[in-house]
Amino acid sequence: MKPTPNHRLSNRAMAFVLAGGRGSRLKELTDNRAKPAVYFGGKTRIVDFALSNALNSGIRKMAIATQYKAHSLIRHCQRGWGFLRAERNEYLDILPASQRMNDEKWYLGTADAVAQNIDIIDSYGVDFIVVLAGDHIYKMDYEIMLQQHLNEGADVTIGCLTVPRMEATAFGVMHCDTKDRITDFLEKPADPPSIPGDPDHALASMGIYVFRWEFLRDLLLKDMEDANSSHDFGNDIIPQIVKNGKAVAHRFEDSCVQSGLETEPYWRDVGTVDAFWRANIDLTKFTPPLDLYDNSWPIWTYAESVPPAKFIHNEEKRRGMAVSSMVSGGCIISGSEISESLLFTGVRSHSFSSMNQVVALPYVEVGREAQLSRCVIDRGCVIPEGLVVGEDPEEDGKWFRRTDNGIVLITKAMLDARAAALD
Repeated sequence: MKPTPNHRLSNRAMAFVLAGGRGSRLKELTDNRAKPAVYFGGKTRIVDFALSNALNSGIRKMAIATQYKAHSLIRHCQRGWGFLRAERNEYLDILPASQRMNDEKWYLGTADAVAQNIDIIDSYGVDFIVVLAGDHIYKMDYEIMLQQHLNEGADVTIGCLTVPRMEATAFGVMHCDTKDRITDFLEKPADPPSIPGDPDHALASMGIYVFRWEFLRDLLLKDMEDANSSHDFGNDIIPQIVKNGKAVAHRFEDSCVQSGLETEPYWRDVGTVDAFWRANIDLTKFTPPLDLYDNSWPIWTYAESVPPAKFIHNEEKRRGMAVSSMVSGGCIISGSEISESLLFTGVRSHSFSSMNQVVALPYVEVGREAQLSRCVIDRGCVIPEGLVVGEDPEEDGKWFRRTDNGIVLITKAMLDARAAALD
């Protein structure tokens, strides 16, 4: 059955966001929050991108499965996504791992996270389910992927990135025929298969799956009874469908949302400190690779009620100024210089200090004469007066986490340990 032009499949679909992962490669940034709850872009969290894509695509029924240190994520969703109204048949259910099916286990894998909530999904009365990873940055219209799934008569449709072939070794890779039907699914292969007709590129899984709910429901029930299964989509469910059913690749470039300013489809896994810093700093460019100013595809989030940013003092060497930077509401730049930096809500910087290529998370305070460059500062840190970061690698590494690429991560615990050692 093909949909009529005015009947969007998103009206018959729900989005199930998998947001339980720690994101250990982000090191201390995820000590107190799950990766999807990590801040990004000045005012949003990473999870807002998957949720906003669903909402903008027309999906009004959503669930988000949480597990690792979920409080920050749950609080954000309650505050930022409470505008969905049940009387309009709109929902955002937060589904913490709560031992609902067995008093001895949490979510065992990505498929198990969905399986343990079958009764809740049933109550939505949907025909399709869009399973999403909650920890990537991108803009995508899921309606286009739903349409392909229906038109192809697929059992599963998998969102795929076109990547240089040898970069695909870090992904699950699709081996496809000329019609994008998946003939094999390889997890992090040493020698990835190329796209037919394009030997230099491969199709890598984005962790986005579309199923008919009735079909997936049956598979999940069988998988729950399989003692040899790891209860994971990538390891168990998807290979089974590829072998016994019809799996189709959906190319991200076909549904990527671009405002006209982006030069290529944008997708980022900001799963390392370096990647997180780079993606945020890239937003300060004259023409950033991701357009956050596109009102036709807004990234919804919790918007704190704060006053506008303020810049004060206009004296030589004590001028409150920012160039090539993004400065959020509630910030006060007092006699300090900011360049190529991204400041989240409520950052305060004091006289004679400077920040160059700095990502400062909410409510950071930078003391007088501090000189900071190429660093990420966690929420609520108070940078002591005169601290210099980014000039002496040995000194930086003594107190803070410094990556091989020279990016320095600063947290409260690190600052406290430094203060205790110097006391």
